[in-house]
Amino acid sequence: MITNFIFGRQIYLWLIFFCLQAAIPSLSEGYNSQYQKFQEKLIDHRSRLNPEFKKIKRQKTGYIIVHTSELGLDATLRVVSKGKQFQSGYKTPGGHAHYVIARNGRTYRILDRKYRADHAGRSMWNGRTNISDISLGIELVGYHDAPITSAQYRSVGLLIRILENVYGLDDRDVLTHSQVAYGKPNPWFKKNHRGRKRCAKNFDRSKAGVGQTWKYDPDVRAGRLMADPLLVGVFYGSPHKEKIPLAEPLVPGSNIISKTNSAWSIAGGDYNRQTTAYLLPDGQTLPGNKIAGTIGWDRLPVNTKVLLNQDADPGVIQIQAQTPVKTISESITAWSHAGQAYREDTTIYFLPSGRIYPGSKISDWDDLPVRTRLLLGYKGPFQITKSQTAYKIAGNKYKAPETIYYLPPGTLATGDKMIDFTHLPKGVQVFLPISSK
Repeated sequence: MITNFIFGRQIYLWLIFFCLQAAIPSLSEGYNSQYQKFQEKLIDHRSRLNPEFKKIKRQKTGYIIVHTSELGLDATLRVVSKGKQFQSGYKTPGGHAHYVIARNGRTYRILDRKYRADHAGRSMWNGRTNISDISLGIELVGYHDAPITSAQYRSVGLLIRILENVYGLDDRDVLTHSQVAYGKPNPWFKKNHRGRKRCAKNFDRSKAGVGQTWKYDPDVRAGRLMADPLLVGVFYGSPHKEKIPLAEPLVPGSNIISKTNSAWSIAGGDYNRQTTAYLLPDGQTLPGNKIAGTIGWDRLPVNTKVLLNQDADPGVIQIQAQTPVKTISESITAWSHAGQAYREDTTIYFLPSGRIYPGSKISDWDDLPVRTRLLLGYKGPFQITKSQTAYKIAGNKYKAPETIYYLPPGTLATGDKMIDFTHLPKGVQVFLPISSK
């Protein structure tokens, strides 16, 4: 009986073993197939590359650098392929990334991975400078203070694994642009320093299936660079672990200047760029390269709003800042207007199609078409009827410039521009600032 039991048990274990052996290839094939499917779905954007870009083969690949583009999808694809055009007339020849990953996970191949992409700029890691020479660049469409989508994390995780296998890299070789970029002395730092970029500081490695990063900044520890307090806290834990030259509290996620949130804290090395717009509380708009000569960095007023990567005319930005109805364009996105409030119920979107949504119902701000209008800090809609008049809804403020009327099929008008309240068309709605009583 005992012998038969043991023999039967051995047969049972052998059957399990052979079943597992048979299953392993199929599991492995399934595991590999997701990488194959991902590569098959890559969108080849290489034909859009600026012909003036000079293709130079990279001699070595030691790092994968993750960026956030600080732009919407269309503008990101245009800039990384065609280059950056500045109002001063200066332009770059493109080739600023190898891959772009849209917020829906769709991945674009911008440049063949064997060539050098000009993506890291002034950079250093572990004593080595010009990181673009020895790295691959991946742009995630979005902003460093906006959430990266789950679809992006899935795609970037697959792409990183593929590239690691191709070049024999490990997870410690995956870094963000904000980790490797460095800046020259400025009003906040007396020496070369980390923190020139905030790019991809919101990149959660675990969500991409990437292991831990370095436990310290090797260039700060070696004394080659001064540390940035924000980035030390983001990447290496407590800022007290390193010598921090700038002991100012910060307001993570805010693009509003306050007593504890400086232009440097918000914009990093782009603080004095022509493409960084400062919207002052008095309605004036100035590009970053005009602040020092007109106001001075130490006298920049609190409640000034900072917008990055703005290629729109400063006059257009100023008009947008002064009107309650904002308009989305290629250069001014929902995030530019609203910051983290882009997805709040109090941010109301009016799509060109005529549909109206609160921010909480917008699945992805990057999918919003140009000419979409929005209101910030508003409640509504309140439907006007025979019994529910504009006055009953808004009180004495029914003619105020901050009271917004929606007239089908798509007109938005401020209260002070409304002429006839007695013959309003059917379907008129009212939106009121949340501060209204």
